[in-house]
Amino acid sequence: KAIHQNSKRKYFPIITVNCGALSESLLESELFGHEKGAFTGAHFRRKGKFEIANGGSIFLDEIGSISQKTQVDLLRIIETKKFNRVGGNELVSSDFRLITATNEPLEKLIDDGKFRKDLYYRLNVITITLPPLRERKQDIQLLANYFLKKYSELMNKDVNGFSSNAMNFLLNYEFPGNVRELENTIERAIVIGKGYRVELEDLSLDNGGVNLNYDDDMAGSLQDVEREYIIK
Repeated sequence: KAIHQNSKRKYFPIITVNCGALSESLLESELFGHEKGAFTGAHFRRKGKFEIANGGSIFLDEIGSISQKTQVDLLRIIETKKFNRVGGNELVSSDFRLITATNEPLEKLIDDGKFRKDLYYRLNVITITLPPLRERKQDIQLLANYFLKKYSELMNKDVNGFSSNAMNFLLNYEFPGNVRELENTIERAIVIGKGYRVELEDLSLDNGGVNLNYDDDMAGSLQDVEREYIIK
């Protein structure tokens, strides 16, 4: 979003697609669109994400999960900026900026034969490495306060800070789920909390009946609480 908003394309749409959440056939239809009658249930022509992103940007998340066939189609559209809708013969053009993301090293997927080397080199124009949250602890307090403000306003609750124990927990936790996990943790704390600040016990899934004996090694503790809560 920052790349898009700081470019001349900001007046056009930015389209996001989670490639890991869709099957091969659904992903092709989602990306390239389809013609009426292209398959069962295709009752009308539908524009794909690349077509909608004309003039703007398209962000493909989890790019490493796409199939070999879709990789070939993607390579073609990157090279030519042209494509066919599923079930159609008309050549559609689109002027887009492509941004992709992956949580798996594509080089390893290439070695395993799961990702095309030519597509990798075509995508790898400018690479930005985003370190996990556990490697940038200085961001945790800033992000936590941002999410606190966001969700306290959204839920109309007067929560204005964290107890020292709660913040120490956040600063020492490894956050295997990165920023999404931090956001969910704060949102949950706002939901179940009853005071004017977030307390340590508010950071658990179960506000009662779960013994939170945290020590310096916080890795995995929140998952353990969640597991115990689900089992109950």
